[in-house]
Amino acid sequence: MEDDNRVSYFFLGLGLGVAVGVLFAPKSGAETRDFLRSKADESTDYVKRRADDLRESAVEAVDRGKDTIRRHKENLSAAVDAGRQAYREAVKTPQPE
Repeated sequence: MEDDNRVSYFFLGLGLGVAVGVLFAPKSGAETRDFLRSKADESTDYVKRRADDLRESAVEAVDRGKDTIRRHKENLSAAVDAGRQAYREAVKTPQPE
């Protein structure tokens, strides 16, 4: 029963809020719709700009990651080659007994 009262009070408050908003609205319906439309367009432009910025940042991050991986791969290859060369030299020269 208490939940029914809360729901009815909610809808009563909602209705009163709408009525007061309509009575004291500073602009006409057409002006308000135009205002909301312009704000929606501004928001759309903002979201598109942010998406482009994020895409550019992601591309830069991927490029930096690829460059880092390439450098590590080169370093690892150089270390393996140096190890092979050291092994070959160690095997070629006779060890003193």
